[in-house]
Amino acid sequence: MVMQSKRAELQNSASWTDRDVVERVVGGETGLYEILMRRHNQTLYRAVRSYLHDGEDVEDAMQEAYLKAFAKLSQFKGESAFSTWLVRIGINEALQQLRKQRTMRVVSDTADAEQLERIADTGQMNPEQRTIQGEHRRLLEQAIDRLPEGYRAVYMLREVEGMAVAEVARALDLTESNVKVRLHRAKDMLKEALWKEHAQAPAFEFGSSRCDRLVEVVLARISG
Repeated sequence: MVMQSKRAELQNSASWTDRDVVERVVGGETGLYEILMRRHNQTLYRAVRSYLHDGEDVEDAMQEAYLKAFAKLSQFKGESAFSTWLVRIGINEALQQLRKQRTMRVVSDTADAEQLERIADTGQMNPEQRTIQGEHRRLLEQAIDRLPEGYRAVYMLREVEGMAVAEVARALDLTESNVKVRLHRAKDMLKEALWKEHAQAPAFEFGSSRCDRLVEVVLARISG
């Protein structure tokens, strides 16, 4: 019965604003904090992922951000979107982790690219198209990872997460003009990086294994 009641409450919460949920959580309904977490998990992930590459580090920072946000929830006055307020806490946590890592000299020069939110498979793409799409996604993610920190955060929040320029500016404590300049520069750097990546890979390459196979088939037919 308790689980059914919880599910019903979560379903009914669709019409609640973040401010409504915050007030109820502060008022003692702490279980409703789950609503805020589920609503903003993706946004927080992408913000923290702009600074940290290791999956475990990202999750640790997100957990700490949520705990600190919960502890400070009564301080949220609704002057900006809850997502903006949460992102600032998450970024501060990510920066603290980076400082600790740099102090301990354990920052890795490379990190495995992690996938962003998967694009839903419409079922209309064939395996070859899905492979090409996956390769393009991998190259883009790696190129984003190589952007300088300040540009990467702006690009992730604006282009990947879709936050408004004003919200990105508030989240990162920048002016809107600065956000636009960094975004434009980030796009230029990505275009340049992706162009170099593609330029290094010959188009329509007939690989050695395919070449060997074709030669064998042709020779077999000639000799036959």
